[in-house]
Amino acid sequence: MKKIRYCCKNFKRGTKKVYKSIKGDYPKVKQKKRDCLGNCKLCSKECFAVVGKSKKLVSAPNAEMLFEKLKNKIS
Repeated sequence: MKKIRYCCKNFKRGTKKVYKSIKGDYPKVKQKKRDCLGNCKLCSKECFAVVGKSKKLVSAPNAEMLFEKLKNKIS
C-alpha cells in the first residue's frame, strides 16, 4: 500500500480537499501531513503530494486534477 505525504502549507491551494477525499474513498491508504516538504517553489504554484517510498512527486494545477492523478497511482 502506498503512503501519500502532503505539505500543510499547500492545503490552502486545495490539497486539503484531496486529503479528505482520499481518506474517504481509500481508507487503507496511509496519508501523512507535514509542516513542510521542502518543495517551496512548487508549493506556491500548484497542488502537490509525495507518493511512496521512492518519494515520487505528483503535482497538478488544481485539486481535482491532483485527486485524479493520485487515484491512478493508488489503483
